[in-house]
Amino acid sequence: MKLFTLFVLITILWGCAQCSSNNPHPLDPPTRSEFKLIQTIVRRAYPSHSFTFQYVGLDEPDKTTILSWLSLTPQARIKNLPPRQFLVIARYQKQSLEIIVDLAAKSIIGTKVYEGHGYPMLTLDEQYLASELLLSYGAFKESVRKRGLNVSEVVCSTFSVGWFGEVKTPRSLKIKCYYTNGTANLYARPLEGISAVVDLDEMRIVDYTDRFIVAVPKAEGTEYRASKLKPPFGPKLNGIGVPQHAGPGFNVDGHTVSWANWAFHVGFDIRAGPIISLASVYDLEKQKYRQVLYRGFISELFVPYQDPTEDWYYQTYFDSGEYGFGQSASSLQPFTDCPANAVFLDAYYASADGSPVKIHNAFCIFERHSVDIMWRHTEIAIPNEVITEVRSDVSLVVRFVSTVGNYDYVIDWEFKPSGSIKLGVGLTGILEVKAGKYTNTDQIKEDIYGTLLADNTIGIYHDHFLTYYLDLDIDGEDNSFVKTNLETVRVKDHTTPRKSYWAVVSETAKTEADARIKFGVKPADLLVVNPNRKTKPGNKIGYRLIPNSVVHPLLVNDDYPQVRAAFTNYNVWVTPYNKSEKWAAGSCVDRSRGDDTLGVWSLRDREIENKDIVLWYTLGFHHVPSQEDFPVMPTLSGGFELRPTNFFENNPVLKVKSPKPVHWPNCTSQS
Repeated sequence: MKLFTLFVLITILWGCAQCSSNNPHPLDPPTRSEFKLIQTIVRRAYPSHSFTFQYVGLDEPDKTTILSWLSLTPQARIKNLPPRQFLVIARYQKQSLEIIVDLAAKSIIGTKVYEGHGYPMLTLDEQYLASELLLSYGAFKESVRKRGLNVSEVVCSTFSVGWFGEVKTPRSLKIKCYYTNGTANLYARPLEGISAVVDLDEMRIVDYTDRFIVAVPKAEGTEYRASKLKPPFGPKLNGIGVPQHAGPGFNVDGHTVSWANWAFHVGFDIRAGPIISLASVYDLEKQKYRQVLYRGFISELFVPYQDPTEDWYYQTYFDSGEYGFGQSASSLQPFTDCPANAVFLDAYYASADGSPVKIHNAFCIFERHSVDIMWRHTEIAIPNEVITEVRSDVSLVVRFVSTVGNYDYVIDWEFKPSGSIKLGVGLTGILEVKAGKYTNTDQIKEDIYGTLLADNTIGIYHDHFLTYYLDLDIDGEDNSFVKTNLETVRVKDHTTPRKSYWAVVSETAKTEADARIKFGVKPADLLVVNPNRKTKPGNKIGYRLIPNSVVHPLLVNDDYPQVRAAFTNYNVWVTPYNKSEKWAAGSCVDRSRGDDTLGVWSLRDREIENKDIVLWYTLGFHHVPSQEDFPVMPTLSGGFELRPTNFFENNPVLKVKSPKPVHWPNCTSQS
C-alpha cells in the first residue's frame, strides 16, 4: 500500500503544479497582494481606526468588455487586460460607504454613501467581539451562576435580528450562549431564556434579558469527534482508490479549468462563495467551443426557523447577505471532503481591517468515476447476434463547503461530457436546537414548533432556500425563456381506441411577469433558448432546467421575513441582464426591509424576449428534524440540472470512449 500512497501524493502535487499561471484573467478574484494594495489605498483616504472593511470584491468589468477581451488572441489578451477595479463596502462614522478602487491608478475613483435600508455583510471580527462582550457582563455571569454553571465553559454566538416593522433599526445583533463542559457539540446545549442585544457601531450591550430557566440538555450522546467516540463502531466501510497514472485528466491554469469538452473559470467572492463563469462546451461536429453559462453563483440563502416565540421569532437568516457564504468557507480535507485524485485551490478575503485572510483548500476539483452509465443498449433482435454497447460516465466536480454557524453546506458544480451541468447541494452539520422540559412526546400538550430529539432537546422546524443566479448565454447573449407546457388532449374522433394523450404547447415569455413560475401547478419543461440559432431540423437550440424537488415558502406574504425574502415566492424568475442586479436579497441585507430585492426589481415587468437574460432558480428544503439528524446530521442532498435540449445535432457523447480499466497491484501486506 505504500506505493499507492506515494502515487496519490505525486498525483496531488502534479495537479497543484498546474494551478499557477502568469496569465491573469479579468474575472479572477482579488489576490493576496491586491488585497494589500486595496487596503493601502483605502487606508490612505480613511486612516481612522473606526473605518472597517465589510466587503471587498471584484467590481467586474461590463459584460461587453469581457466578451470583447475574449475575442482577442492570447497574446493580445495579456496586453489588453481590463482595469482591475474593486468594490469596497465599509462602515465609517456610522455610515455605509461604497468605494470603487482602481489598482492601476492606485486610487479611489468613486465613493458614495448608501442611503437605503439595511446594513452591509457582517464581518467575522465584529461577530467575535460582540459575542465576547457577554462573557464579562455582570448580569450574564450572575445568570450563569444561578443555573449552577461555570462561565468558563460558556461559548456565545451572534444572531442577526431581521426587521419586524420597526421605524428605526440600529445596527445590532442578538447574542445567545451555549454550555460545552463535556462536549464539542455546543449547539446541542443552549442556555435557554437568556439573550442580549449588542449595538455593533458602539460595540456595547444595549439590552439584556433573563426570562426563565430551563435545564441545559445533557452532554451524553452528543459527541461526534472520532478520537472521542467509544466502541462499538460501525458500519464498517472499505476504502476505494481512483488511480490516475498520468495525473488528473483536467488542467487548471490560474482559475481557468479545462477538461474533456468543457472550459470554464472558477472565481470566489466573500459573499457568494464559488462563482463559475464563461462555461463553454466543445461541439465535436462544429469543431468549436460554444457558450453556455456566462456567470453562475448562489445569490442568497434564506433560512427561516418556525418558532414564533420571544426567544426565537427573529431567527430568519440570510446566510449570504448577512453572514457571507464565502467568508464562512471551510478548508476542505483531502481524502474525506474530496477524493485522492482532487486538486485544491486556495481563496482570500479581506478582514475587517482590510488585511488578506487565506482560506486553505477552499475548493477541490476532481474527476468523479461514479460507475454510472453514460449510455448503453443491448440489441437482441438481429438474428444470431447480440450487441451490447456501454459507455461508463465520468464527470468533473468543483466542490466548496461553507459552514455558516451550525450548518455545513456542500456545494457541487458538476460538468458532464453530455453537456449537462448538475448543481448539487448537501446539507449537514448540527441542528439548531431548543432546550425544553420534555423527555417524552407523551408529555407534550402544546406546540413546541419542532421534534423532540432527545431529553430536553427540541429540533426546531425550519427551511433552506438557495437562490441561484444563472446568466445563461446559449450560443450568444440574446436568449428567450420558453415554457413548454404538457397538456392533456381528449381524443374526439373514433379513429383510435385511445381516449387521450398529452401534447406540448410552447409559450415564449415576453416580459418578466410571464416568466415567474411556481412549480407544481402544471407539468412543464422550462428552457432558455437562442431564437436566432436553429439546428438542421429547425429546432431552437437551448438548455432545459430540470428541478429535483419542488418546495415553496409556507410563510404568508406579509410576514416580515417573507417580505425580505420575496425572491423565494417563485421557483423561477427571469430578468434582463443588469450588472447591478446580482444579489436577490439586495445589496445591504442585514436588517433590510425587502425594498431592494429580486421581487421588487421584477415589478418593472421589463421585456425579456430575445434579450440578454438571467435565470434565477430557487432550490428549497422544508426540514422537519428527526432523531437520525442528531447529534450530527447525515447529509441531505438536493440539486437541479441544466441539460442541453436541441443544442447539439445529435448525441454529443456517441463517440466517447470509456476509460480503460485499471488493473490493481496486489496490495496485500506481507509479514
